[in-house]
Amino acid sequence: MDSVPVIDVHEHHMPEPVPGLGLLQVLEASYAGWTRARPYPLPQEPPVNPGSTTDRPGTWAEIASFVVGSGTNAAVRNLVRALCQLYGVADITEANHQKLDREIRRRNADPSWSAEVMSRAGIHTAISDPYADPLLDVRQALGERYRSVLRINPLAFGWHPEARDHNGNNGRALLGRLGLAPASFEEYLEALPLVLDRLPELNKVGLKNALAYDRSVDFDPPDLPVARQAWDRPDPPPQAKKAFGDCVVDRLCRLAGERDLPVQMHLGSALIRGSRPLKAAGLIERHPRTRFLLMHLAWPWSGELLGMAFVYRNIWIDLTWSWLLSPTRFRNAFREAVEVLPDESRMMLGGDSWHAEEAYGAIRGARELIAGLLDQMVREGAFLRRDAERLAVKILHDNARAFFKL
Repeated sequence: MDSVPVIDVHEHHMPEPVPGLGLLQVLEASYAGWTRARPYPLPQEPPVNPGSTTDRPGTWAEIASFVVGSGTNAAVRNLVRALCQLYGVADITEANHQKLDREIRRRNADPSWSAEVMSRAGIHTAISDPYADPLLDVRQALGERYRSVLRINPLAFGWHPEARDHNGNNGRALLGRLGLAPASFEEYLEALPLVLDRLPELNKVGLKNALAYDRSVDFDPPDLPVARQAWDRPDPPPQAKKAFGDCVVDRLCRLAGERDLPVQMHLGSALIRGSRPLKAAGLIERHPRTRFLLMHLAWPWSGELLGMAFVYRNIWIDLTWSWLLSPTRFRNAFREAVEVLPDESRMMLGGDSWHAEEAYGAIRGARELIAGLLDQMVREGAFLRRDAERLAVKILHDNARAFFKL
């Protein structure tokens, strides 16, 4: 497992706004940070600013709130272990946290450090979702290791220039950056294929639907008359907003199928009342030519997701994040996935992190978990060692290479 180069299908790596971040910032800008506060708003809540809000060194009380107060949380354990391995310490303590902070700042001030960490993790290629700037060419910004996907959330919020997704992005502003200025709802829909035509020049290899953080994932069949009611209204009725997003997502999925362009889709958690996998079944069923990569094992509804993947053969499974949330749930779901999925091409993984240190921990953790699970299945007689080795290479590398045509 350690010798197989990884094609990492999901990160949030973007150029750092502030170079030389320290220990507190690394903890806050990670899933360890989610133990302190949920970094996205629920309906009727004001917008939130995820990540770190300061560049100063953390006090021990601040660091201890993670490594002691939440020290048994799986995501915290993963990151602490990664930091200890990368920076050569046995643990993070009151006695060494200041020295560790200085070393993290020193290494992160070196532009080559992140690339070194990614290489030490064995990550050959990484596909990033730069949600802060969906049109960012991540390969140009961060190097040859990277490709990216286009997050489509802003396009589902394009009925008015003041409409915003949960990241503060707007569809009309995005189109304007591409030289497109639709004057009607019909022209807006006609602009969507022109957006997809520009993806190769931006080194984008697919679409990303993260609307589970903005609304329910029950994307109904297009209702153009209702969707049109939202156009140019700063606060249209809820049913018009939903219909607008439904039409945009449905059109993009159809266009993606015509272009053989993969569509990543976040399922589970997020706005949890509306993120169950079966809510997206209608969209997937309407677009049998479109290849959907359904993400995060749809935690906590992994069984529901695998049931869909058994029925719909245009579904692939992204294991990303699920083992950081709960290694226990991952162990059970992974074994079930191996048994249920129709062929060995269906699983792939990524780090789903904001910085290289957490990506290192996530990928190292995935290698260990998957190796242990496959070894256990071999010892139980489920299949032979050569079968386990073949499947491991596919999950870590080959499946993503074929799926994204890298």
